[in-house]
Amino acid sequence: MDGIHIALAILLLYWIAIIILNRKGILEKYNISAYGPVLMIRTTKGLKLLDKLAIPKKAWRVYADIGIRLMFIGMIAMLLVVILSDIAMIASYETNTMPEPSKFNEARNIFLIPGINEFIPLTWGAIALLVTLVVHEFSHAILCRVENIRVKSMGILLAVVPIGGFAEPDEEELFGKQEEELDDENDPYGDRRLGIVIDKREEERKVIKTDEKIATRTQRARILAAGVMANFVVAFLAFALLFGPVLGSLSPLGDTMVVEVSEDSVAYQSGIREDMIITQLDDTKISNVNEMLDYLDGLETGTSVTAYAATDRVVSSYELEIVNTDIDPEGILIQSIVEGNPAEAAGMETGTHIIYIDGNPIYTYSDFSEILSDSTPEQDIQVVVENDAGETTEYTVTLAEHPDYEGRGFLGVTTTSEGSVVTSLGFSVGEYPATDYLELLQSIPGMLGGLAGWYIILVLPISGFAGEGFPGFSETLSQFYVPIGWAEPFGIGIFWLANTLLWVGWLNFYVGLFNCLPAVPLDGGHVFRDYMNAFIYRITGNEEKAEHVSSLISATFAMVILFSFIFMVIGPYLVHGF
Repeated sequence: MDGIHIALAILLLYWIAIIILNRKGILEKYNISAYGPVLMIRTTKGLKLLDKLAIPKKAWRVYADIGIRLMFIGMIAMLLVVILSDIAMIASYETNTMPEPSKFNEARNIFLIPGINEFIPLTWGAIALLVTLVVHEFSHAILCRVENIRVKSMGILLAVVPIGGFAEPDEEELFGKQEEELDDENDPYGDRRLGIVIDKREEERKVIKTDEKIATRTQRARILAAGVMANFVVAFLAFALLFGPVLGSLSPLGDTMVVEVSEDSVAYQSGIREDMIITQLDDTKISNVNEMLDYLDGLETGTSVTAYAATDRVVSSYELEIVNTDIDPEGILIQSIVEGNPAEAAGMETGTHIIYIDGNPIYTYSDFSEILSDSTPEQDIQVVVENDAGETTEYTVTLAEHPDYEGRGFLGVTTTSEGSVVTSLGFSVGEYPATDYLELLQSIPGMLGGLAGWYIILVLPISGFAGEGFPGFSETLSQFYVPIGWAEPFGIGIFWLANTLLWVGWLNFYVGLFNCLPAVPLDGGHVFRDYMNAFIYRITGNEEKAEHVSSLISATFAMVILFSFIFMVIGPYLVHGF
């Protein structure tokens, strides 16, 4: 039984226990409410603290006013994302280019549940979710007290483990109406919970006007926008720390990792193990695979070599020797061939490997790139390729001019290095662009002047820069880096800090944006309905009509957004099957 099944079994037993305790009235006795497997544990302790935190009322109102503006910016941005996604999905459906279902469409990846959603790690995700919910809810509560709206209780949300906190404002004072509690019995289709009014008399029956304090539209908007603003502020602080001092305190050890070493080899007997990072050979620093191969090239069999390799960021030396100098290159894979270019004209095929160019062995992409960088248009080159059966074919290719670099030759293939490279030291190495990747991460803040930077932030843990995602520093990835400067005493703890900041920043940013959507019951939905109500009232001068039309428009937006998300998830299945 894997971890997911064990977690589901524990959750099921926990849920059964909640049902039993709820039916016996034990939960109600201790002021605990159950919503499925989630418990709301209420308390009035801490309410005085809210009053103290709310003392600088002017500062909090400025804070919330900024939040309202950011909410409308986020609302427009998220609406554009939804609309453009729908357009792209419909266009792909009409042109029969709908992508096949992938992990992005799996049911478990729809919700931001750490450990269940495969993109969100359990530990860092749980910490981030807790922070996200707590700052969101308590910002609502503080602004309630700033605007003199009563907060009835505070507490925690429990689902086996704490998953968040909440503050419970007085709904009558906040929204100016007392509503009967809606459930599956009195609202079987869920339309009333979405704000859809089918029978006007039914709406009048369920709403009871009160004579107590009612928040104004501006006060209500401040309270609702405070949660989104808190998420954005926390996201800003977390990302500022992550992309600034934290990533700035990491230094790459090298890009060359041992990926395979035979147990009966001299290298293994000397202590070389998989996942070690090669940092130096003799007195020569090694930054990448090509530097390692260049150093070993020309050394005769039996030559002694001192290799420096890091395990858990600790560098040790190992005495090795050259065991085999006759190593055939495995080449680089031809992923695709650019139509109408020299490779196609010569008859080269995808799925084969380029192993020699003009007699030069091709071990890595760098070998391939260096040769073509020095080539010119109309130059003839000899290309040897090998298929999966081990058969080789030699092509004479006349290069075209590179479309992006004037005066440079162009073969017309898309390539990638596959697997590992066998070395004359008796083990195989692979290359991870640790240096380039760290520089790319550090460059993200500079990209925020354009839409590309914000898009990268939004999808960073999911699809990253090239579809692979950056979920943080895993045990393997952290092997490539060492903390320096102020972070050196923290050791591996700096990677834990980086992962926490990444997920706290990302979840707060994502949840903040999601709550901007103009869809009730989200915060953005309530603010949108309030401002739409005011706009329509200015035009019509009829309060009842403004209330009815704004509710209808808000409900329509909510339904359209809901169905848009459903379509984005199940669209590929509708075309390609479940």
